Amino acid sequence: MAESSKDSSKAEAAAAPAEQAQTQQPVQVQVNDDNAAATYANFCRVTGSPEELIVDFGLNPQPIGVPKDPIQVKQRIIVNFYTAKRLLAALQMSVARHEAVFGVLETDINKRVRPGLNQQGQQPPAKQD
Repeated sequence: MAESSKDSSKAEAAAAPAEQAQTQQPVQVQVNDDNAAATYANFCRVTGSPEELIVDFGLNPQPIGVPKDPIQVKQRIIVNFYTAKRLLAALQMSVARHEAVFGVLETDINKRVRPGLNQQGQQPPAKQD
């Protein structure tokens, strides 16, 4: 009987570091972004293979309707599915925070466009005869 109590105390001692590891604060990773290029994109396309995802970013000069000219892809990021899942979680959290403060984001541009307004959000001048 003494041996079984020793075994259980060893198991508890082994479990203690594992529990401590789960309650520790996340490690802060240092990032150097001195050479990062910041660019704007309003177009994104995701393709991939069983091993990785390819995310293309570009600028669509005609955001309403079907573009007449091909969209120029300016940036391409290739990630594995583990990184993609971490990115998905980070983006979901960021968008949820934004929507909690500013309201729900409507992604269908046709539902956001108000007829009769020009690109500056103003009524066009009345036609004079």
